[in-house]
Amino acid sequence: MSTTGEGGRQHCIGLKDVEEAAKRIEGIVHCTPVLTSSSLDRMCGSNRRLFFKVEALQRTGSFKFRGASNAVQSLVASQSSNISSMLQVVTHSSGNHAQALALAAQMASSNNMQVNATIVMPRNAPSIKQAAVRGYGAEVILVDNSNEAREEKADEIVLERGAAFIHPSEDPRVIAGQGTVCLELVRQVQAHLPTDQNNNLDAVIIPVGGGGLAAGNTISLRGLLGDRVKIILAEPEEMDDAKRSFESRELLGHDPDNPLNSVADGLKTTLGPNTWPIVRDLVDDVMTVSERDILRCTKLIWERLKVAIEPSAGVGVAVALGDEFRQKYPHVRNVGIILCGGNVDIIKTCKQMEALGL
Repeated sequence: MSTTGEGGRQHCIGLKDVEEAAKRIEGIVHCTPVLTSSSLDRMCGSNRRLFFKVEALQRTGSFKFRGASNAVQSLVASQSSNISSMLQVVTHSSGNHAQALALAAQMASSNNMQVNATIVMPRNAPSIKQAAVRGYGAEVILVDNSNEAREEKADEIVLERGAAFIHPSEDPRVIAGQGTVCLELVRQVQAHLPTDQNNNLDAVIIPVGGGGLAAGNTISLRGLLGDRVKIILAEPEEMDDAKRSFESRELLGHDPDNPLNSVADGLKTTLGPNTWPIVRDLVDDVMTVSERDILRCTKLIWERLKVAIEPSAGVGVAVALGDEFRQKYPHVRNVGIILCGGNVDIIKTCKQMEALGL
């Protein structure tokens, strides 16, 4: 199923795909909690209430497990159940998608179906991340630190082994799986708020890198709440490809001279041909925040919610607490914020905070 976008063009998924993904991965992924904080509400002003969807508490520490699980479970369902068989999946990733696909494959394996995951990673990927992927039972293949090297090796494995390639953010099954975050969030907020008041979200802030999380949940929110909800994407000032694309109405990558030096390293990936049309057609705004504000708000979540989020998740918090959001959307009351992950190097991040006097 797809939805129609600008100029009659089709989006790669629709709400039905997200709803089917939710059924497919039920009991496999965690329904993550929604937390609130009166002190953080007061920092926002304007009588706002913030609702934090804590994907840092998802399996493997991020929302990525949702999309990976939906993709793998979809492939398993397409295989014959009458005979024992083997399924090969492959991706290239040095981040959260690598661990997510490794665990998704492990959990999908059964007496009748063995699912083997191969993850192509750069040689300079932290050893702790490599170990985590191997710990979930996946094979790790190391290549030179370039997109070209990773893509070539993944393509080679697809041809040699007949493996199914699962892209971290462009695969429609992955996008649909990520969209289940807001299926849960909308219901959880409605259950939390009194029915005699406005018990719906007025705005949702979503971190954006490759756009799987942003695109999937934009489809969910538009399908469930229509145009009444404001959908705001959040990214670092140092990696502002989504904002520049949104403003110019054409897909742009990073500037070739951009060193991509941001503490929110999980958001380095850029939008692609499947995620961009959804962002272009259905998102209300894209806002950027400074490195200082990202770290300051990451620290606030550590202190107030007692959840060790990664700086990529702090980006959305920084937008919610920033002047631009407050001034542009003064009448927004109930605000959802997706805390996308918690795979953080605590010691390194603390040193970055200390360097800025935080």
